[in-house]
Amino acid sequence: MDLKQLEYFVRVAELGSFTRAALALDIAQPALSRQVRLLEVELRQNLLTRNGRGALPTEAGKLLLAHGRGILHQVERAREELGQVRGSLAGRVAVGLPTSLARVLTVPLTRAFRAELPDATISITEGLSAALQDALITGRLDIALLYNAQPSAELEITPLHEEDLVLVQRRPPGLMEDPPPGPITLAEVTRLPLVIPSRPNAIRMQMETEAANIGQRLTIALEIDGVSAILDLVAEDVGCAVLSRNAVRNSLRPSSYTLRTITEPVLRAKVSMATSSLRPATRTQQTTLSLIRQALDQVSQATKT
Repeated sequence: MDLKQLEYFVRVAELGSFTRAALALDIAQPALSRQVRLLEVELRQNLLTRNGRGALPTEAGKLLLAHGRGILHQVERAREELGQVRGSLAGRVAVGLPTSLARVLTVPLTRAFRAELPDATISITEGLSAALQDALITGRLDIALLYNAQPSAELEITPLHEEDLVLVQRRPPGLMEDPPPGPITLAEVTRLPLVIPSRPNAIRMQMETEAANIGQRLTIALEIDGVSAILDLVAEDVGCAVLSRNAVRNSLRPSSYTLRTITEPVLRAKVSMATSSLRPATRTQQTTLSLIRQALDQVSQATKT
């Protein structure tokens, strides 16, 4: 049995689609279909039921899927243990970080990873939590930090800490050392023009839910899916934003903004670590999880001081 063919089959069965699996595996769909078909011919079994909605495993396919996951995991573990013979773990880990955290975590995490796992490689993807969660489910990522992660049977989610959300406004020109502005209620925030990501962004959904809880609706000036672009528009006085303090502190021009605490209610975003519940973490990935925790703890301590 060809391990590559087995990997292709497992990914198609997990994602329920040749199209999604081809994207996750970075392979042409015809080539993927051909390899899975060759596996079916070898095993003399139809492993997938193909229809207009995708591909579902047959009874034989379900049996092979259960075995296949274990086989592929053991192969990865074997590679790691062979790497240990050389004195260190090996393998590749794909990590997803929200933009506001990527700016403060990427350098210390990469530095710690290279020191702790010199024979392994790390890939870091920056994006919005909703996109990172989808990438984790489809197998393009191994680990992701997520804001307000949505429960899923396909994910293991571990809450780490909470970050206050603040109102971000343009600082008036020439006023660089003004006293910190006072707090603002959520009801007052809803009446301001907001530059905010589109649904299903985690902070957008939280804002809309909390506003509805007090009988208010957000005033949306623009929908922009990118923290840097949002801050640029706030600096141009197009509107206000609601972001974490980290997002502003680590921007290119933090002095261009004033931050106001939001009250009634206080808004906090939950940061969680997420991994796939379908694919057990390898030792390299487990070590990376610890390194991410350490880097995040250091950033949190620095934020408080």
